[in-house]
Amino acid sequence: MIPLNLSADTCFVIGEIAQAHDGSLGTAHAYIDAIADAGADAIKFQTHIAAAESTPSEPFRIKFSPQDATRYAYWKRMEFTEPQWQGLADHATQRGLVFLSSPFSLEAVQLLERIGMVAWKIASGEVCNHTLLRAIAATGKPVLFSSGMSHTDELDAAVAILAEYGNEMAIFQCTSAYPCPPEKVGLNMIPLLKERYNCPVGLSDHSGTIWPALAAYTMGARILEIHVTMSRELFGPDVCASVTTGELRQMVDGLRFTQAMLANPVDKDTMAGELTPLRELFTRSVVTRRALSAGTCLTVEDLTIKKPGTGIPEARLNELIGRTLACDLEPDSFLRFEDLSAE
Repeated sequence: MIPLNLSADTCFVIGEIAQAHDGSLGTAHAYIDAIADAGADAIKFQTHIAAAESTPSEPFRIKFSPQDATRYAYWKRMEFTEPQWQGLADHATQRGLVFLSSPFSLEAVQLLERIGMVAWKIASGEVCNHTLLRAIAATGKPVLFSSGMSHTDELDAAVAILAEYGNEMAIFQCTSAYPCPPEKVGLNMIPLLKERYNCPVGLSDHSGTIWPALAAYTMGARILEIHVTMSRELFGPDVCASVTTGELRQMVDGLRFTQAMLANPVDKDTMAGELTPLRELFTRSVVTRRALSAGTCLTVEDLTIKKPGTGIPEARLNELIGRTLACDLEPDSFLRFEDLSAE
């Protein structure tokens, strides 16, 4: 289950496959294993049913493949049957992943509900589709939605629908650019969205790098969604905005490391105390510069400072000037207070 009661140090990572499987069921299953191996918490697909969401005249966002004469034909090629979707969901569960898939039609909502969706992810382009939102809200399950194509008033309206049905929700800062340049990621929106809607906030990233996710986490994002591809040599509409499975592993490791850092504040004095053996190796003590005899009145020229820091600290050097030696000392002897005459 997606934990929307996220604690301050939690980070929930979603590997977004979208259409990276290119219509191959085997490849879709391979992505499940790859996302699980990378350490993510969830995998997300997109459920497109061509006849329910599109018309033959729908234009391509980008024309990336010569094999699909129309966008409609592409959606048709991306379809899986209900048993195939069930198999994908079961496989994800077996690998310890939360299975998610964004629906793009009422028929897709119904299909996904039948296979047991635990939460819903609404794509940026569907935020204003109130018919779809109400059908999803009626299931009573948590709803995550991206804000990439929405004005603030449109987000307000979507949030109001979910509030009407009482759904838990989370909002993703998202910029619908593929790939998204750093100046358009919009990290500043994370605290603003959190304050405005009083709910968990995430980042749905299309930069094709791991850096925005790491930065977003430090700014309060507690759910992170990132597009994933097996290789940048593959083709498809989202490859240029995706990280590789290896980079996803690196991102997850970085997030968990950052998570541990933020969850464990340190006290500077306590930490320094724990490092006493190391401090002794790197700090310095007062030592004799040359052989000195008993009765010598110490001057600056008689003393120097050297490692290790197991003797009188360098900071107390000035206290020793003008004191009288009570015994003979060889060069490089660590000066001790008991080597000095009583005053």
